[in-house]
Amino acid sequence: MQTPDHKLTATLSFIPPPLQVVLAILSIQLGAAFAINLFSIFGPDGTVFFRLIISAFLLCLFIRPKINENTIKHYKLLIIYGVALGAMNWCFYESIARIPLGIAVAIEFMGPLLVAVYSSRRAVDFLWIVVAFIGVLMLAPKIGTDLDPVGVGYAILAGIGWGSFVIFSKKVNQALPGSDGLAIGMVIAAFFMFPFAVGSIAPVFDNPFLIGNLIALAVLSTTVPFYLEFSALKTLTPQAYGVLITLEPAVAAIIGVIALGDVLGFEGIIAVACVTLAAIGATVSQSKNQA
Repeated sequence: MQTPDHKLTATLSFIPPPLQVVLAILSIQLGAAFAINLFSIFGPDGTVFFRLIISAFLLCLFIRPKINENTIKHYKLLIIYGVALGAMNWCFYESIARIPLGIAVAIEFMGPLLVAVYSSRRAVDFLWIVVAFIGVLMLAPKIGTDLDPVGVGYAILAGIGWGSFVIFSKKVNQALPGSDGLAIGMVIAAFFMFPFAVGSIAPVFDNPFLIGNLIALAVLSTTVPFYLEFSALKTLTPQAYGVLITLEPAVAAIIGVIALGDVLGFEGIIAVACVTLAAIGATVSQSKNQA
């Protein structure tokens, strides 16, 4: 009898890995815009903790990860993976609390970009990375001038966490069957965040109806996109993932315009064109490489 996780894995197998990444990007950026509205209630710390703990519960309920000798054998890898996951989410939320969503994502993107540069062995991959890098620069023209330096610093740390997530996802996929590593990593991430968020979670006890908003946030921002990315990383190379994810600043900028009233401007439009071109190029390159 198939578990829900196996059924979903079979369903996702019909979705090309590049498209899984794109869907994950869209979901996580919509969730980020939604999360900003909760910062005034829980702060970034509390919001990300609830996001992680609810996602951990849902993933464990759905995936039913097994704790056995193999799991214990790789406990160090799982702890590093979970901490990277928690730190990435935490720093990102601290960043978007201080600087615009599109700019924060553009800076954060440098993490997976560096992974892609380091991993690339083909000239065409390097070309798309260069195009994507130009897009990032276009999306972040004011870094170091009128942007909150603390917000920029958190975005850089989020990028380091993101790059680590890419690297360790591949290792966790190889070490543990199915999606067990993702569920266990999410639990570790939630425990990692708890000491930092313990003073920010009281409002949910005063207004239990907020739980519905937090569940929606967890599903949209973490459960769905991380499951999609975890699935995609089973077959995508780190450099292909790193270039595909260049859609993230563009999607964030567009959602910022629609949902948060951000002004994209001419430079933003050019940046969207650059990262979109890079994403298309990476997808075509990956498809030809697999053919």
